[in-house]
Amino acid sequence: MPSHRKPRTRISTAPAVGVTTAALASVSLLTQSAGAAPAPARPTIEEVQRKVDDLYRQADLATQKYDAAKEATTTERARVDSLLDQVAAGTAKLNDTRRIIGGYAAAQYRDGGVTPTMTLLFADDPQAFFDQRQLMGRLSDEQQKTLSTFEAERAANAGKRAEASRSLAALTASQQTLRTGKQEVQGRLAAARTLLAGLTAQEKARLAAAEKKRQDEARRKAAELAAREEAARAAAERRKQTPPAGRAPSAPAAPSAPAAPSAPSPGKAAEALAFARAQLGKPYVWGATGPASYDCSGLTQAAWKAAGVDLPRTTWDQVKVGTRVATADLHPGDLVFFYDDISHVGIYIGGGMMIHAPHSGAVVREESIYYMPIYGAVRPA
Repeated sequence: MPSHRKPRTRISTAPAVGVTTAALASVSLLTQSAGAAPAPARPTIEEVQRKVDDLYRQADLATQKYDAAKEATTTERARVDSLLDQVAAGTAKLNDTRRIIGGYAAAQYRDGGVTPTMTLLFADDPQAFFDQRQLMGRLSDEQQKTLSTFEAERAANAGKRAEASRSLAALTASQQTLRTGKQEVQGRLAAARTLLAGLTAQEKARLAAAEKKRQDEARRKAAELAAREEAARAAAERRKQTPPAGRAPSAPAAPSAPAAPSAPSPGKAAEALAFARAQLGKPYVWGATGPASYDCSGLTQAAWKAAGVDLPRTTWDQVKVGTRVATADLHPGDLVFFYDDISHVGIYIGGGMMIHAPHSGAVVREESIYYMPIYGAVRPA
């Protein structure tokens, strides 16, 4: 009879190695992943402040490159336009001379067919043909002079064309530098805006507090400089009022000595400062030279231009103009430059303070010269 017993189920005594190993492996991988890629720590407020400052400084540096390229582009474009005008005038003059030669050729053709002169008119190399003695001997003095003029004009015009071609190439290079500089400035400013936009309200408040502390410290140093300046003025006034030893107090004062070469020009400096003060509150715009907005060197250039002094466009060139002065010897109107790369400039107003166009998003304002690391100072006039 067939058996109806159920087959006996085999019971394995071995542990479920596959399942257990897979679970352990998963836990191990998760642990390793967590250790290998921890969540990035948020930067401190001090780090954010340094990063934003650095981005603005880099934008200032890029702005100076942009300003230099813009000036070079403007200069090169004017040069190209002038050369093209000269080429056009030369071509018109050349065509006039060519018509005169054509008249000689036509006259000789009527007298007896195609002559050497007419051949010259259509030659690929007029100079080589022109140099043949037998041809020169057959031409009148007037014709020889006309041909000489034609060749001189042709050579001069070819030279102008070549020069214009080189200037066009330089203009193209300047325009490319201009585009690159514009992109660099925009990139730095966008990075600064993104960094600031990512802060929480609490972080923005802490950043504002850190900025206020920095401003307070810069103003404290400015106040110290102002006190030293006031002490120096008081001492100078006392010296004026105290008669020299051995001279009666009632003795007439000697004529004042002429100012030293490095002394400021009060009239011009006052005019430059008056202009700068009139720009307070206007927005900073990189590459701008007024009158509605300015970048840092655009403001100082415009201020001194109002006083009748022409300054170059960039900070790198402005720092080379005039007389270098120490920070302790600053006078109102002097230009103060900042950072080792000389990427920023302001105009000194006295008391450790300056007027400057700070950076994108800010306006022309008064600020302590100690807000940024000082590179040096120049007295334009």
